[in-house]
Formats: sequence, C-alpha cells, structure tokens
Amino acid sequence: LEKDGKWRNINNNKTSRIDMADNNELKWVIEAKILEDYKLHLTFNDGKQCIFDCLTLIEQYKIFAPLRDKEIFKCFNLDGWTISWANGTIDIAPEYLYEKSTIINELK
Repeated sequence: LEKDGKWRNINNNKTSRIDMADNNELKWVIEAKILEDYKLHLTFNDGKQCIFDCLTLIEQYKIFAPLRDKEIFKCFNLDGWTISWANGTIDIAPEYLYEKSTIINELK
C-alpha cells in the first residue's frame, strides 16, 4: 500500500492498481454472531445483514467436519476479512458468505 492509498503490485515491470476507496465490489465481514443450528448472523462492510447456514458445508466438505462440534463452532474469529476457526486453518471466503447468505436487512 503506497502513501496515496493505492495498492501496487510490480511484476515484470507491469503495475496493477487497486484503489480501495473506489472498489465497491470488495466485501468483508465486520460483525458475526452465532445463532442456532450452525447459523451465523453476519454484517458486511456495505451494511447488509445476512444469515448464513454452515450446516451444508459441514456435511459436504471434510475440512469443515470439526465444526460439527458446537463448542468448536462457537470459537470463531474475525480476521479482518472473514470468519475463521482453529487459528485460521478453517475459513470461508467472504465472497462466498455474501453470495450464499440470506439477506435480512440492507442498510442504505
């Protein structure tokens, strides 16, 4: 991140720029609460509040199997972008959470 707020990635004398202030497509989780039955109440950086059901992931993918233990499921962290468990070894991409959640409130 440069002083002017631009990300620059220099690769083979080519520069890619992302202006974080102008990129309205980046989504990340700013708040999360545990609900019943492996559900999470999530708030995203654009104000949308959603419910995400983790049960499908837990049942379909081995990486999420430890979350079947509700005590482990309750021990999540917000890492600045998304939610994670087990010291970051299990996480769900914020874009996936955003796309697959049920919107309950959209602030404007």
